[in-house]
Amino acid sequence: MAHLNLRRPQNVSGDFYVDTSCIDCDTCRWMAKEVFFRDEKQSAVYHQPTNETERLAALQALLSCPTSSIGTVEKPQDIKVAQLSFPILVEENVYHCGYHSEKSYAAASYFIQLPEGNILVDSPKFTPPLVKRLEKMGGIHYMYLTHRDDVADHQKFAEHFGCERILHADDITSDTQNVEMQLTNSQPLQLTPDLLIIPVPGHSKGHTVLLYKNKFLFTGDHLAWSDKLKQLVAFRDFCWYSYSEQIKSMRNLTNYSFEWVLPGHGRRYHADRETMKLQMQKCVEWMES
Repeated sequence: MAHLNLRRPQNVSGDFYVDTSCIDCDTCRWMAKEVFFRDEKQSAVYHQPTNETERLAALQALLSCPTSSIGTVEKPQDIKVAQLSFPILVEENVYHCGYHSEKSYAAASYFIQLPEGNILVDSPKFTPPLVKRLEKMGGIHYMYLTHRDDVADHQKFAEHFGCERILHADDITSDTQNVEMQLTNSQPLQLTPDLLIIPVPGHSKGHTVLLYKNKFLFTGDHLAWSDKLKQLVAFRDFCWYSYSEQIKSMRNLTNYSFEWVLPGHGRRYHADRETMKLQMQKCVEWMES
């Protein structure tokens, strides 16, 4: 819970604020970019919401902050409206779960609603408002985990929904040793006709990405958009296994077609297939330079 007495002086005056417990995870800045910005390696409010759209985005960011560092001076009477807005539609039947977990350093997680069984991509915080919403949307059949870092409350979700978890064996730790489906293949796995799991070792040894309908690519910590560089990037400074392997994995991804990059960390990116292809090639060149 945010504390008013710890309100950062960089916040403009008004109802919303960020306190000094902020861990600079960037969540609020991409969820409500018209309200939050970065100042001295932490977030702050630079513009108070002036309409319903901005206010809803600010409340969604407040609920998604992994350290509860965002607060309001007045108790928000419309907080339930924000709670009911999760998961937030990205496009078609793909949603952003919100409620980022500090255990995963605020990694984003996603939800794919499917007639044959829904899929949770990486783990958000296990919190009653989100759990109730996911129940109403049909529960969870598979819980796909991109890699070892973004597993957060996977055990609680598995116990509650009885879902089958998927994680590559090379990324199994003591916390995930009971994962039901432990992948061992280095080749792509066709989970369903529309879902392809692609091994991309690099950030971690067992990192994989999930391609849905040849349109949505869920990339974990393998690939994301950088607003600073204005291009797709891999995290060179946060590569725990092998950057040379990650370059090979990125080259491999240029063989696939998609329109969305939906990462755990970093910014998402949406473009037509031709533009995405060019961006992927540019990313590989940047990594090799």
